[in-house]
Amino acid sequence: MTHMDWAAMADMLELEGETHSPYVRQALDELRDSRPRRILDIGSGPGVAACRMAEVFPDAEVTAVDGSPELLQRAEKRAARLGVSLRTRVASFPEGLADLGRADLVWSGQVVHHVGDQQDALNRLAGLLEPGGVLAVVEGELPARSLPRDLGFGRPGLQARMDATREERFSQMRSELPGSVRVVEDWPSMLRAAGLISVRSKSFLVDHPAPLAEGPRASVARYLGQRRTMLDGTLDAEDLATLDRLLDPTDPEGVALRPDLFLLTAKTVHYAHLPA
Repeated sequence: MTHMDWAAMADMLELEGETHSPYVRQALDELRDSRPRRILDIGSGPGVAACRMAEVFPDAEVTAVDGSPELLQRAEKRAARLGVSLRTRVASFPEGLADLGRADLVWSGQVVHHVGDQQDALNRLAGLLEPGGVLAVVEGELPARSLPRDLGFGRPGLQARMDATREERFSQMRSELPGSVRVVEDWPSMLRAAGLISVRSKSFLVDHPAPLAEGPRASVARYLGQRRTMLDGTLDAEDLATLDRLLDPTDPEGVALRPDLFLLTAKTVHYAHLPA
């Protein structure tokens, strides 16, 4: 998996998870009839989705699995705060999965694309399933939108240009991963190649209309701040200046204060079963 300092991103990851959490509940509603007894959230981060699973399936044993002890401590504190039962387990992905035991539901949210060999990662996730168990993989989303095309300053279309640069950076990241294998990212076909059946995909809208509440607004600001750092030297000077103004907490046209800020994206969940 990529060597990113996920613990340093804990605040952003938790805030983003909370902002996007409505899609997790919708995705889990698709699985209510499965009544899982044991659930593994692989690459759980600070445990936002894992705690939601513990809430939706209170009779199940839910384990948050992550390579960062710091993020799992966050997950434990979150579970205690919410009053749900959650176990945690430190394990690297995908090499450290073999000792986790099997589960009726395995969830992995936007983790597989950080591994060089994505098909191998899916094979290992499938290997965690009990016969008849369900694997739910979140991959392939629509780029988030939060700003008008024309902000009233700077060149219109800033987010579209940021998306294009992000795609280039993402492709570069994929190519530089250890053991990187290029594959057609047809997730249903990849799940079938992992020996799974009854494959289906469903997308869920994350829609926070303007004016944004405090939490989603802070999430957008943190995301744009991260993009500003990552895209320095890639975007031109005018676009960087526009981002700087957007991130100025005192500017009435910035994301902290502007009334037209919104958040709209879609998350795609790919479901598959291990034959009984």
